[in-house]
Amino acid sequence: MAEVKILCWNVNGIRAVRGRGFLEWLQKESPDILCLQETKAHIEQLDEDLREPYGYHTYWNYPERKGYSGVATFTKTEPVAVKYGFEGADFDLEGRVIITEYADFLLMNVYFPNGKMGQERLKYKMDFYEASLRFADSLKEKGSKLVICGDFNTAHKAIDLARPRENEKVSGFLPEERDWMDKLVAHGYVDTFRYFNKEPNQYTWWDMKTRARERNVGWRIDYFFLAENLLPALSSAFIMPEVMGSDHCPVGITLETTK
Repeated sequence: MAEVKILCWNVNGIRAVRGRGFLEWLQKESPDILCLQETKAHIEQLDEDLREPYGYHTYWNYPERKGYSGVATFTKTEPVAVKYGFEGADFDLEGRVIITEYADFLLMNVYFPNGKMGQERLKYKMDFYEASLRFADSLKEKGSKLVICGDFNTAHKAIDLARPRENEKVSGFLPEERDWMDKLVAHGYVDTFRYFNKEPNQYTWWDMKTRARERNVGWRIDYFFLAENLLPALSSAFIMPEVMGSDHCPVGITLETTK
């Protein structure tokens, strides 16, 4: 058996976080796989040491629009296969999805849309949610052992944000968004952090404008979900609030795998 450490982090700009010690942090933590969201960069805009850090194969997905969205997966083990976006879906234009396949599991790195810009974007977010679940279910039905990680842009339960009552009508805690999270769980996906930790005041995003991190007035919107058929391999799940550099902090899991 081998332990695989997977970390996930919305960096709110890979070039910005690079200047705040990102590569040093990566070397220190040395995850087997790192999933990044909101990279906000095209690959030609990056120096080589950031484009492909020593010891990692890197995969990037980004939209035509520069300085927006984007995801990246850094992995020590070369995947069996790599796919970008949901096959056949209309949600592949914003660079939000990378799927990497390994011997023991399949990993979906997803930057889910934010719905705060208005009703049109909220609809886009909800449609994206449904497309992602259909895609995940189609893989699970074939027997794939799925890991879904990323910035989901929704706090699932009242325990997952500091001020639930004040945010009941704000995208990120709307009933329809939370209902979809319920649906995800009902379809056989497990919130890995809550599998181990039921405590309040555990957050992954804080508003920078109000210096909310200093007061821990946050939201838990970054997740690892596992398909139930992979749950026996899960050995830990955690949040890393001590890691600075972004308005989000990293989250992670460890899996016990055969290889």
